[in-house]
Amino acid sequence: MKILVTGGLGFIGSNFILKVLEKYPKISITNVDACLNGSNLKNLAGIKNSNYKFIGGNITNKSLVEKLVAGTDLVFNFAAESHVDRSISDPRPFIDSNIIGVYIILEAIRKHKKKMIQISTDEVFGSLKSGSANEVFPFNPSSPYAASKASAEMLVKSYVTTYDSDVIITRCTNNYGPRQSPEKLIPKVILLAEKNQKIPIYGNGKNIRDWIFVLDHCNAILKVLLKGKKGESYNIAGKNEVSNITIVKKILNIMGKSKELMYFIKDRPGHDFRYSLNSEKIYNELHWKPTYSFEKGLERTISWYIENKEW
Repeated sequence: MKILVTGGLGFIGSNFILKVLEKYPKISITNVDACLNGSNLKNLAGIKNSNYKFIGGNITNKSLVEKLVAGTDLVFNFAAESHVDRSISDPRPFIDSNIIGVYIILEAIRKHKKKMIQISTDEVFGSLKSGSANEVFPFNPSSPYAASKASAEMLVKSYVTTYDSDVIITRCTNNYGPRQSPEKLIPKVILLAEKNQKIPIYGNGKNIRDWIFVLDHCNAILKVLLKGKKGESYNIAGKNEVSNITIVKKILNIMGKSKELMYFIKDRPGHDFRYSLNSEKIYNELHWKPTYSFEKGLERTISWYIENKEW
């Protein structure tokens, strides 16, 4: 089998490629990445498998995407601008990558009759005061990032309905683990704490997210590939809802650092209070469940960043 991974130098995409090569070393993987924010060439620098090939390029490049899709069996679209703060400062790159880029991939898979897995996010549902969003819960995005991902999902659904395109959507909660950009909460806290530097926390720190270790997410995507149904979407959650301030305290405790490193800053505009996904569908229909507890995954993540300072 030949697969195309877009955005494979990013956090989740790189971990996914490493997982696939470990589990299926004979699969041919082409990774196309524009090397923008969140991408890191070091993420996959150690790969020695000759079945892996990297191509520098953007999913908004129609001729490149069509050529790559024509030569593959399956597309995993991880490529996305994903940092909420940057989407507030400048929404345009998010529109280009997360909407136009997805449209270009969809056109290519429609023309060449290929299969696609679209990687989405729980942020499309917006903030929930109570309960959890299942796969048919209405979209209510708050940030330009979330709106761009919701728009991509709507495009995917339209191609499934109108053109009978073979696409599945996976929608995940917050990921953490090795190779995540230092601009994200958990690696930022680890790296600042390691240097005994002050750790900024938005608002009162009580915003709640569900967290999943990145390798559990990768295994869920593979389960969806093998057992998921065409045109369906699957929520992927770790069932680890926790406030931001609790996460910071856990990291400081594991690292033996003082809680006095924490300080509070003005909240960002439109900061959603709580995300929560109902993932019973993938648990019951595809028989997937996470294997890492939040504590175990957090300890492994902290160790990775401390042991990989050159990265």
